Amino acid sequence: MRFGTLLLAVAGLASAVDAYWMGDIAHRGYAPFAPSGYPVFRNVKDYGAKGDGVTDDTNAINAAITAGNPCNQGCTSTTTTPAVVYFPAGTYLISGSIKPAYFTQLIGDASSPPTLKATANFAGFGLIDANPYYTQNLNWKAVNVFFRQIRNFVIDTRNIPPATAATGIHWPTSQATSLQNIVFNMPTASNVVHVGLFMEEGSGGFVTDLTFNGGATGASMGNQQFTMRNLKFNNCKTAIYHLWDWGWTYSGLSINNCGIGIDITAGSGKIETGSITVFDSSFTNTPVAISTTWTTTSTPDTAGTLVLENIALTNVPIAVKGPQGTYLSGSTGSTTITAWGNGHKYTPSGPVEFAGAVTPNPRPASLLASNGRYYTRSKPQYETLSASQFISVRASGAKGDAATDDTAALQNAINTAVAQGKVLYLDYGLYRVTSTIRIPPGAKIVGESYATILSAGSFFNDMNNPKPVLQVGSYSGQAGTVELSDFIVSTQNAQAGAVLIEWNLASPESSPSGMWDVHTRIGGFTGSQQQVEQCLKTPGNPTVRPECIVAFMAMHVTKGASGLYMENVWLWTADHDIDDAANTQITLYSGRGLYIESTTGTFWLYGTGSEHHVLYQYQLSSTQNIFMGMIQTETPYFQPTPNALVPFPAVSSLNDPDFSTSCSGVSGNCAAAWGLRVLNSKNILVYGAGLYSFFSDYSTTCSTFAAGQTCQSRIASIEGSASNVNIYGLNTIGAQSMLTRNGVSVAWYADNVNNFPSTVGVYKSG
Repeated sequence: MRFGTLLLAVAGLASAVDAYWMGDIAHRGYAPFAPSGYPVFRNVKDYGAKGDGVTDDTNAINAAITAGNPCNQGCTSTTTTPAVVYFPAGTYLISGSIKPAYFTQLIGDASSPPTLKATANFAGFGLIDANPYYTQNLNWKAVNVFFRQIRNFVIDTRNIPPATAATGIHWPTSQATSLQNIVFNMPTASNVVHVGLFMEEGSGGFVTDLTFNGGATGASMGNQQFTMRNLKFNNCKTAIYHLWDWGWTYSGLSINNCGIGIDITAGSGKIETGSITVFDSSFTNTPVAISTTWTTTSTPDTAGTLVLENIALTNVPIAVKGPQGTYLSGSTGSTTITAWGNGHKYTPSGPVEFAGAVTPNPRPASLLASNGRYYTRSKPQYETLSASQFISVRASGAKGDAATDDTAALQNAINTAVAQGKVLYLDYGLYRVTSTIRIPPGAKIVGESYATILSAGSFFNDMNNPKPVLQVGSYSGQAGTVELSDFIVSTQNAQAGAVLIEWNLASPESSPSGMWDVHTRIGGFTGSQQQVEQCLKTPGNPTVRPECIVAFMAMHVTKGASGLYMENVWLWTADHDIDDAANTQITLYSGRGLYIESTTGTFWLYGTGSEHHVLYQYQLSSTQNIFMGMIQTETPYFQPTPNALVPFPAVSSLNDPDFSTSCSGVSGNCAAAWGLRVLNSKNILVYGAGLYSFFSDYSTTCSTFAAGQTCQSRIASIEGSASNVNIYGLNTIGAQSMLTRNGVSVAWYADNVNNFPSTVGVYKSG
């Protein structure tokens, strides 16, 4: 071989090997309900993108997105056409918006994040426009945009003139969505009007590890609720501008050299920001950390609720500024706000309107990192591993076609990966299993585009003998750790005894196990056999159809378990059929949401939700040392027809609520699912909660202040002994009593009126 030919061969080999395993691994994902040959994985370079910083890659990237005709313009929603659109390292010049389809992930090389760089003549609403305005309305109803991700990118608008409107990412979105590891680079000129992240609607959601450099506004946002963690803002005119919200939780903000840190002044005649909770954050060289229009006479009464805890200020003269002047002074040196807020508080009685210091939450040492902040850990992306360190579940014999029994093949693949110290790659598919899948200590499992483990058969259909679908640890208290990310656990047809996830592992608090973007999706999708055809809603008819009893419990953390970090986990029983063109509502019965009865505790729940379970969404019993923020719940839409007494009898060994006795003497719709129930527990620290009950027998007329918030009588309960059970930013809708203590109402909706929910800024159990 000639030397020149050898060089060409070596160069060709080098170009064929990607820097990140996702670009090198064989992709075997199979979408069983998509057209034949549908590509789950797409590398943008296979569609003509160059990534050379010179070529206009707009059309090539959008060709990769639209390959196979996924859910785009005019499509309501779907789960049948999942996609991962992968960007190798490089600079991708774009002259128009990148428009990801529904159920699509945009993923860049995690070891060398690619840059999306706008041309000077860029035209579009967002370099990435994740929900376009093809008409006067968003393409997808923002509150129904689920199961999407964007991660590992640099978004660069600096070629666009500073005074020309430009947006980095347009992201009106909802649950089970995430942005991760993204840098926004914008001009720093005095006339700049660029915005990094913009969202105007939705019901989110989770965002982490974003950096905003320059721009008029780093993030301009309106959404029902959100959890955001580890956001950095450098040299923005305004770091964060709130358009509106019900509740919002920020952890780990770092705001540096900005004019204003957080602006919650939006609204004409009334305050549009319902509440925000900020903790473990810092502001540096910023004249005003937070600007608000809240006053003791502003309306609605609790709008603009603000709670701060452990906030470090360096050269921040004003910490909180209002229309009446400085509410909280900062320092031209350094100081720390231990805890401060404004709004309504119950300590434990109230309401008391306050604007001032509050006692910070006592923090258990087991929940803290070495710097005294709450422990956090971003989703692992295994940047240092090669493709050879992954084992494909489909290459191991599993089919993922929603019909074949994949139990043995899936279990064998898990066991093999653990034995060899490798990561199991759950290629996209619907993996039907007919008995419990056991995940041993040491397992690392990564899903492709929300691959789904789907329980089926009689083994899981006896509510008197419930069985776990996914069992993490073979017995309660087994020692070890696991890492699980990017997949879904579901059920098929009637599964009255299915516990979708049983968590048994006891992991050390110094290196806890983790779940990131792992969800339960119970019904409402093709392959579930729990759709419009089987379980169409029947308003006014309390008859329970056995084929629509689809789960016993979403997730059970057992007594011996401990040390689990959960981030962006949504435990959802479907209220509508995602694959129906009209998103038609359905009636499904899932008994319980998340049940934690760990005696040791030590759990972190960042950005979790639990919705539409019959008895409760979150129940914590005889446990301790749990961080939660923000949690979000919804009561089943069909209740009270039937109510929570059916079809799941109360099981005393599980400490189930017994509405037949606890509702004695309580007026209204009492036998309705609890949003949050805490029994005989301590050190339960909630940093933001949205507990919602929008419907009564599928009618929303009950969930307004004019109607008296009559959807249900009660929605949150603390029972038995309670020590250091504290809630910041409690927001409820549709419930008359916001919080009860041992059956007695503590906080009443009409005493805490906000823009749409009722809000309590601070509750402390004492």
